[in-house]
Amino acid sequence: MNFKILSLPAALMALVLFASSCGSKKYTLLQTRYGELETKYKDLDLKYLNSQHELTNSTSRVKDLEEQIAQYRANVESLQAALDKCLTNSGQGNANISKLVDEINASNKYIQHLVNTKNKSDSLNMVLTNNLTRSLSREEMQDVDVQVLKGVVYISLSDNMLYKSGSYEISPQAGETLSKIAKIITDYKDYEVLIEGNTDNVPISQKNIRNNWDLSALRASSVVQALQNEYGVQPKRLTAGGRGEYNPIASNDTEDGKTKNRRTQIIITPKLDQFMELIDKAPESSQDGDTTMSEPDTTTTY
Repeated sequence: MNFKILSLPAALMALVLFASSCGSKKYTLLQTRYGELETKYKDLDLKYLNSQHELTNSTSRVKDLEEQIAQYRANVESLQAALDKCLTNSGQGNANISKLVDEINASNKYIQHLVNTKNKSDSLNMVLTNNLTRSLSREEMQDVDVQVLKGVVYISLSDNMLYKSGSYEISPQAGETLSKIAKIITDYKDYEVLIEGNTDNVPISQKNIRNNWDLSALRASSVVQALQNEYGVQPKRLTAGGRGEYNPIASNDTEDGKTKNRRTQIIITPKLDQFMELIDKAPESSQDGDTTMSEPDTTTTY
């Protein structure tokens, strides 16, 4: 029987080819797994950013509500003290005591009404904010800041994304973001919308623009007209206003501060007639002696 023995170099080459084939398969599997993990990481990172926005907004609403409830409780305590005084002083008579009790009960009902209304408003604002932030891409979120302050939704858009440099014309890349904001505005028909332009303190030097007042107002007007003409938002719900350089949120001494100050805010608020309706429902106060009851402050209802 004859055996054919491979030479040593040929055997080594065969071993190298076999090891290379196994290593290539493992590398491909590892590369595929890495791609899957990277996709999961991006999804988790986006969920984390959305959660941070929701946490910030929730903390702000809780603080506002606690302040309002504290004020209402102070009113009730004041009324209770007046009632105690009436009970001590028998000369006041049962009529005044009964009247004061009625006022306390009316005040408590009004407090509960305001709390329920605020909770409803806060819930709507949260849904609005969440719907908007979920519709924006990660890249858009770098140029859009959404906050709820004292029951009002503020959508702040950076200058670099929204306008052409040194101009009030809307840039092409801003269209997709504005369309998403317009959908939110259209879906929530019971809200008014104020578009507010803001600039840094660098003087503008263009023939048809006198100063930063003009520039901020023209930029706000451009956004209003885009929302109306291109995205079908009802013009009667829109208001355009400019604040020039006089509403900064950062120092104009640095380039970063100037960049933050050059912004346009879309401010979404409940309609004024709803606010006035709440005021009209406030219980009337007695005007006699020490039994006067102050109306609860409704300025932070929305």
